[in-house]
Amino acid sequence: MCASPFALKLRQNRRRLLVRLIITISLLIPLYLLLTFFLPRPTTLTKTPLLALNFPDPCIIQDMASGTWYAFATGSWTPNTSTDTTASDTTTTPPTTTYKHIQAASAAHPTGPWTYLPSADPLPTPGPWTAGPGSQTWSPSLTQLTTNTTPTNPTTTTTTPTNTNTNTTYILYYSAQLPPPHTHIHCIGAATSPTSILGPYTPLPEPILCPLPLGGAIDPSAFRDPADGRRYLLYKVDGNALGGGGECNNGVAPFRRTPIVLQEVDGADGVGLVGGGVEVLDRVGEVDGALVEAPELVWVSGGDGGGGDKGGRYVLFYSNHCWDGPGYSVNYAVSEENITGPYKRAEGPLIRTGDAFNVTAPGGAVSVPGGGWMLFHGNCPEGRCLFGAEMKVVGSTVTVS
Repeated sequence: MCASPFALKLRQNRRRLLVRLIITISLLIPLYLLLTFFLPRPTTLTKTPLLALNFPDPCIIQDMASGTWYAFATGSWTPNTSTDTTASDTTTTPPTTTYKHIQAASAAHPTGPWTYLPSADPLPTPGPWTAGPGSQTWSPSLTQLTTNTTPTNPTTTTTTPTNTNTNTTYILYYSAQLPPPHTHIHCIGAATSPTSILGPYTPLPEPILCPLPLGGAIDPSAFRDPADGRRYLLYKVDGNALGGGGECNNGVAPFRRTPIVLQEVDGADGVGLVGGGVEVLDRVGEVDGALVEAPELVWVSGGDGGGGDKGGRYVLFYSNHCWDGPGYSVNYAVSEENITGPYKRAEGPLIRTGDAFNVTAPGGAVSVPGGGWMLFHGNCPEGRCLFGAEMKVVGSTVTVS
């Protein structure tokens, strides 16, 4: 049987296509191998918790009296056991469950190893203005009022202070739940300890910041400006406490504002308010979701010193979206000129779910003074565990590893 001219032509076309396909593949394979060799490979930086227990919203501070580093965290029900062999409760007594309004851990260096302190109870009572013992107590921040004290370099392993001043007052800021009928509202209080960084702290009789009509205030963060020595407290106006539902109670219109506010405080006592607060950042719905919160301000030295450059910059860390979802992340904004801003946001999150760190819902980031190392929390089987990362600031760009 003879093939038709059409069939012969079809076979010839198929042969030509097959030859072209083989040639194309033979050219692409070396190119692919070349690209995969020279292109940077994804780096896996999976983080292991510094503390594998529920330790959210950390703060970090170095005690000038001893050189020891301390981290405090949001209150939690804690088992009365630990690897802290110096504690009296590591005996054969059966473990009991205790609510700590504020939790504490210590380390010789910010990078760890960190030891949970089960015997420490920095804030036995949150104060008469709160819902009382057992009330929700969140987001502690510590500062110490001293004179003529020079801190050690947080980027080294030195633990002995270069100068010790025993006349130190420690101030603990925190946000706590109000009594009925406002138990859905938190405000910011302060407590003092004249002798020990671990307390016990005595709370002031009234909150120091309580914008009740706006939803209260949470996430206090103490900051001393090295440029002039003035002291500040950053906080979040907790507008979503008055929201209408949805994500973190602010996913349904009308949406509530949740600005981050910078408030100067008296340098002598750390609690008296100086003037009014200044809003430095607020939520942008399509970017931040329900809120922005967890502010942390760091002054990072460096720069050319020209024009408006003060030889450094202010880096404002914050979290956005809802703490209980995978969208929660660590972000930052930078002010090159003034502590009050304007703060320019980075193009995207610094740490987020699905990145190389492999930490779900990272947030609540805090830094040692001057940068170099940060702590943050992230989801874990125990709740929200403590994590850490090396931090570098080059120009207006922050990187972590």
